[in-house]
Amino acid sequence: MAPIAATDSSATGRVLSVRQSLFAMLGLCFVVMMVAIDQTVVGMALPTIVAELNGFELYAWVGTSYLLTSVIMVPIFGRLGDYYGRRHFVIAAIVVFGAASALCGFSNSMMQLVLARALQGIGGGMLVGTAFACIPDLFPEPRVRLRWQVLFSSAYGLANAIGPTLGGVLTHYAGWRSVFFVNLPISILGLWFISKYLPRIRHMQHGNIHLDWQGAILIAAGLSGLQLFVEFLPTPNMGSMAALAGAGSVVMFVALYFWERHCVDPLLPLDMFRNKSLSALFGLSTLLGFAMFAILFYVPLLLQGGFGQTPQAAGVLITPLVFCITVASIFNSRILVRLPNPNIMLYLGFVLLFISCAGLVVISRSTNVWVMAGILVVGGLGLGFVVPNLTVFGQEIAGRGQLGIATALLQSTRMIGGMLGMAIVGSLVNHYYVQHVKQVVSTHSPGAWAGMLEDPQILMNAADQQKFTGLLHGLGLDGAALIDAARASMVSSIHLGMVLVLLVVVAASFWVRGVEPVRFNRAPGGAKPAAGPAAGTEAVAESSAASPGGDRQEAR
Repeated sequence: MAPIAATDSSATGRVLSVRQSLFAMLGLCFVVMMVAIDQTVVGMALPTIVAELNGFELYAWVGTSYLLTSVIMVPIFGRLGDYYGRRHFVIAAIVVFGAASALCGFSNSMMQLVLARALQGIGGGMLVGTAFACIPDLFPEPRVRLRWQVLFSSAYGLANAIGPTLGGVLTHYAGWRSVFFVNLPISILGLWFISKYLPRIRHMQHGNIHLDWQGAILIAAGLSGLQLFVEFLPTPNMGSMAALAGAGSVVMFVALYFWERHCVDPLLPLDMFRNKSLSALFGLSTLLGFAMFAILFYVPLLLQGGFGQTPQAAGVLITPLVFCITVASIFNSRILVRLPNPNIMLYLGFVLLFISCAGLVVISRSTNVWVMAGILVVGGLGLGFVVPNLTVFGQEIAGRGQLGIATALLQSTRMIGGMLGMAIVGSLVNHYYVQHVKQVVSTHSPGAWAGMLEDPQILMNAADQQKFTGLLHGLGLDGAALIDAARASMVSSIHLGMVLVLLVVVAASFWVRGVEPVRFNRAPGGAKPAAGPAAGTEAVAESSAASPGGDRQEAR
């Protein structure tokens, strides 16, 4: 029978106590809850934030600035964790994330918020690059890992279940700043458990350690140029800036390719991309991130800006989406190892996601609320069948020697996809909303008031709406009808963005064929002849917790 406690996966074969394994996992659960809650509550609060701080043109940047800095940090700290152990980096990441959350809550402008979110992304990237890789460190045997993964998935699900509703309630009753301050007590709990119970497990590298800072700078420059290209492209009179940003991005990525080919210890090990299945998983992760983050950030805008719902009502409606991600993840972990071809779960997940995206393309303000909830439930189930499996499959295919960097790359590619999804969908929504509104107001002898309607933040700010309707009443126009027309323009624009997401999901469904069937067969006794640490490394484990009083086992 497979052990239920964690092992240090080192040459000593030491098995940690069940108590320490449980408390270490609790600390990691608080970490994932903090990240998950932040993802869901920020999306719910963002329409209200824009209404108060102004600057709708920076709507997407609140998400993309976080993802951009996260993308850089994930592989760097994934590699540092392999060298020095992940425990100290997890602790530092929690501190950075919590401090940045407080700065987000104190922001007085959209630019301040974007910068604070970028700092928060540094902490988030450190967490993703280290905390998530602690689980296969603690539980290297996949069957044991999947058993403990239920606890991890349950924490993620709990955060997802309460996140949208919590975000809506806090925004409605306590103000949007409270959605950032809610991270602070969770970070304190996670910090206590991690510092006390998470063991220090590391693979010592003989010789000099090389960190590819040049590669990180090139990645940051390339992705920033790509982001600016997407932002400038649909903007009138910004064609030359878009071309310059696009050309700069191409130059940076070409330079990155040649640099990584000759780098001693590259941030992006190109040999991993030569593995057909791993390369396919990286592509799927990018496409999944595009769809998932576009949905998480623009469905709240659809409900609040397009349909006129309150943050609280929108939060309740989105809860089934994120809750079902966890339900599907738990169900997936129970049946995955029993399937003759586990890849079927990827196909099922993308089919369900396709159905949900198709529903989001056609829903309207008059759609029954239960139909809306059903569409989001299907989307949540689809994501729950895909998100965890990309990581599990990648870890299994990469083997022990490249487990850390494979996990980091899967997380990074998903963030890159999310950054592109939010930027591209955001540019489409902003551009076509303005175009639709201009068509509407052109039939009403537009004056200075037309500019107020072209700014989408009026749809989320009740005070601005009253001011607008009062102004137009004095001009003999029906301001309420024009606001309704603007809402219809917002709905049409987001529908167009969801069409693009739908096409991405279709592409991902075909992309799954590139992943070779993954097998979880084990030799008798539950052991798998897995590849050991990479050549030139030596596994070392150190426990930071005190002995729990005699319930620790030493493998002989």
